[in-house]
Amino acid sequence: MCLHPMTSIDEAIQPSSGYQGFSLTPTGSPSVTSFSHLVRNLRNLKRINALDGSMAGPSWKNVYRLSDSQISSLDEAEEKMEKMDITGAEEILLRLLEEDSKCVPVLNNLAHMNGRYLSDFEKAVEYYEKVLEIEPDNAWARDERRRYQRYLTYD
Repeated sequence: MCLHPMTSIDEAIQPSSGYQGFSLTPTGSPSVTSFSHLVRNLRNLKRINALDGSMAGPSWKNVYRLSDSQISSLDEAEEKMEKMDITGAEEILLRLLEEDSKCVPVLNNLAHMNGRYLSDFEKAVEYYEKVLEIEPDNAWARDERRRYQRYLTYD
């Protein structure tokens, strides 16, 4: 692997000496030296991005072999949950579940949505149990199921 001699991104965007930002000369025009620093530093950032493939694209592996459409739909459902459009998220997730009833990411998202956003702990436990039938060693699903089972015991 080829490493860029720069040790951090901060060094790419900060001049090494002198004024640490964009300045104006007394006449009001941009300072040539600070502008040239900015251009040089932006070029350095591009080089870093080109050298470091981990900065581009997802850092996760598609272990479930989801299609681009499934990934896009899951992203859309998660965005809807974050925006509190739970009905919209649920519609997307249930449609995905109809297409593939053993899709672990969909089951996990449905369980999470039911537990966190709807406080339907029984339904969350059911979805996590389906995940564990497919993947008995799924620690995330096991821990979340245990948490929601505990919530069911509270009065």
